[in-house]
Amino acid sequence: MPSSPVSELIELLSLERLEDNLFRGQSRDIGTKYVFGGQVLGQALSAAQATLEAPRTAHSLHAYFLKAGDIEAPIVYQADRTRDGGSFSVRRVTAIQHGQPIFFLAASFQKEEEGGEHQLSMPEVPKPEDLDAAPAVPPEVMATLPTKIQRWLTRQGPFEFRHVYPRDELNPPKRPPYQQVWFRLSETVGDAPELHRALLAYASDFHLLGTATFPHGISYYQPNVQMASLDHALWFHRPFRADDWLLYSIDSPSAQGGRGLARGQIYDRHGHLVASTAQEGLIRVVKDAAAAKHVPSKD
Repeated sequence: MPSSPVSELIELLSLERLEDNLFRGQSRDIGTKYVFGGQVLGQALSAAQATLEAPRTAHSLHAYFLKAGDIEAPIVYQADRTRDGGSFSVRRVTAIQHGQPIFFLAASFQKEEEGGEHQLSMPEVPKPEDLDAAPAVPPEVMATLPTKIQRWLTRQGPFEFRHVYPRDELNPPKRPPYQQVWFRLSETVGDAPELHRALLAYASDFHLLGTATFPHGISYYQPNVQMASLDHALWFHRPFRADDWLLYSIDSPSAQGGRGLARGQIYDRHGHLVASTAQEGLIRVVKDAAAAKHVPSKD
């Protein structure tokens, strides 16, 4: 019996341990031109979590994407046990392909502590049950798209998304740079918090940078648009489950110099702020559509 997209993703995040601090992960082609950034983020966090000896929880991670990843080759993750203090631990992880680093991550972990609490309120939006899933792209339109884009649009992914304000990515209108998206894993999984954090790291790369394109009426699907993540930050605030509905509230405060900045807040369906994100990425509109197919190595 073929495995489900969820079980494939969990297997993807379950790295092969080569040495105490050395791991190997595989890649999955989901229709992107190169390795999906969320995959590398989730795998690197999995590697960092696997080196902890004391019960500590990830509370923040900061990452840089250095080169586009090769979908056809495995990725080796080298973890550095930078610090283990009385309350906090820090890990650095380098992702390597073909002998060269393609990604750096620094993650901080903390033992459980009590403290004062506050949070911003969740935006007032319809419940996910009251929203429709995105409609399928008409076959006559699909036939005109590049093969990779067709695979992306027709994939049965591990996450379900429901947009509060849907946008036609193939014919994008100009609109303000914010959006709210409900998402959840399409199957129930185990209770391990480490798994749910790795799953959220993976999902946090969806829809984030694209919000910065909204005022310009462009999208990743257009052949003359070149986009690539440059960095990614993620903070975990409170416990959550990736297999229950989460609201991703995203805005983009600025775009300039061929780069766009996007920020996100992630709430559970009860209104608890469980995580925050930020990402800057490359956004170029090029004259030669063929040139946009090749994302530069952050040159």
